[in-house]
Amino acid sequence: MTFNIAINVMPLKELLDPQGKAVMTGLHNLGIDNATDVRIGKRITLQIEAATEEAAIETAKEAATKLLANQVMEHFEISIL
Repeated sequence: MTFNIAINVMPLKELLDPQGKAVMTGLHNLGIDNATDVRIGKRITLQIEAATEEAAIETAKEAATKLLANQVMEHFEISIL
């Protein structure tokens, strides 16, 4: 069975996010002053062939842990689409 998986990777909250700060400055320059924080991350979608949803999630977790996310600086969340 084919499963569509999304992996959202975001910087850890404890770390500075220079891209987010740049976007925040841009928003304020546009007059959008009610945005109080911006964090920039990435969304990766995968199609995984697996026997069960749990097996597909395990494959996605392995991919995120070993390749897609730097766990020193980022955390990730996996969801089925």
